[in-house]
Amino acid sequence: MKITTTFKMLLILAISFFSANTILAQENTDTKNYDQGFKLGIGINAGYIFQDPYDFALGADARLQYDLSKRYSVTLTTGFSNLFVSGQDNDLGFIPVKAGFKAFVWNDQFYVMGEAGAAFAVTNDYDKTSFLIAPSIGYATKHIDISLRYEHYSDFPMLNDNGTVGQGVGQLGIRVAYGFKL
Repeated sequence: MKITTTFKMLLILAISFFSANTILAQENTDTKNYDQGFKLGIGINAGYIFQDPYDFALGADARLQYDLSKRYSVTLTTGFSNLFVSGQDNDLGFIPVKAGFKAFVWNDQFYVMGEAGAAFAVTNDYDKTSFLIAPSIGYATKHIDISLRYEHYSDFPMLNDNGTVGQGVGQLGIRVAYGFKL
């Protein structure tokens, strides 16, 4: 059975991640006095859309984060995003609702995160809801959070190369946020 190059790269990436995480786990991470609690982050997002007819994405969000430990957190994110189409009045605006898991993997500042949820379309008489997934990598300090993520909306419309309408839109986005403890 032939294994594709993409699958090989994903396998190597996964093995590297788990190896690095195991090595980092050997450090002395005394968390018994760690103050668990909630944080709130307010962010702006911009993204490049891979499918036509969309040109770019822009949005804002609020992320509630609960720290399970110094290295692991669960998140709940919502906001508003818009996928812009040039020269037409049919942009696609939606409200994403995502739950996620964040793991700090290096120096308690660099993290990987995975989110999944739904995107509720709210503009231009388009009333579909799409499943969405969003893996990301990022850098966070006490108040600043910068991340790079890929988001995929499985049920949003796109134009295929032959001009037919299909489903599935992906974007590569950046998020810059300010966060604080609640």
